[in-house]
Amino acid sequence: MLDGWQPVRAESLKEICIKRFEGLILSGAFTAGEKLPPERELAKRLEVSRPVVHEALVDIAAKGLVTITPRKGTMVNDFRRQGSVSLLVSLLEYHDGKLDARLLEGLLNMRLLVEVENARLAARHRSAQQMAEFRKLLAAEATADRDAVYEITLLDFEFHLTLAIATDNLLYPLLLNSFKPVYTNLSGQFFQDPEVVDHVFDFHQKIVSALADQDEALAADLMHQMLVHGEDRLREIISR
Repeated sequence: MLDGWQPVRAESLKEICIKRFEGLILSGAFTAGEKLPPERELAKRLEVSRPVVHEALVDIAAKGLVTITPRKGTMVNDFRRQGSVSLLVSLLEYHDGKLDARLLEGLLNMRLLVEVENARLAARHRSAQQMAEFRKLLAAEATADRDAVYEITLLDFEFHLTLAIATDNLLYPLLLNSFKPVYTNLSGQFFQDPEVVDHVFDFHQKIVSALADQDEALAADLMHQMLVHGEDRLREIISR
């Protein structure tokens, strides 16, 4: 995880119910195609009000875990066919922060495709203001305490988010933001090693230099090198 110093927040009954339903579905206790018990019965089992149950079901329906049909009830979906990006956060939390091998491989493959393209497009479209933002980030990285994992993790995410914004493609930063909980969870574990931090920040400097020169090929190649170099170590961390 990050460094353990994140704010403590009490979960609402709705959030607790959401996690309970997600756990039951992701564990296979409720299978795809199965109809859930009526809301009134679920509320009785969980000892909460029916409106709380309904709100929780609406939330997991938005993630693609279930389909709610008026007067017919709630049916469990095959999340591989109907799940949304927001379900990734639930999958991560369900596994206690540990991704299974297939999900990890999928995330790494998708990140490689998207972020290499982000670097290429950012080199083409970046503005003078965005270059100033990159240089400010590099300055913050240079002075950051290498043992402050939470700060390092946020700086790294901000670098990749700024890169996505610089592509001039509205979808890429929104996609990255939707992955922020998963991204920061994994990178927070990755940055436990100060040597890794220095290596990544060195790549950041080289990428920013390529952006300044608007060298699309070099920016994409540097991003590819950085991601591939970190994959084996990340797999090692996740498998512990």
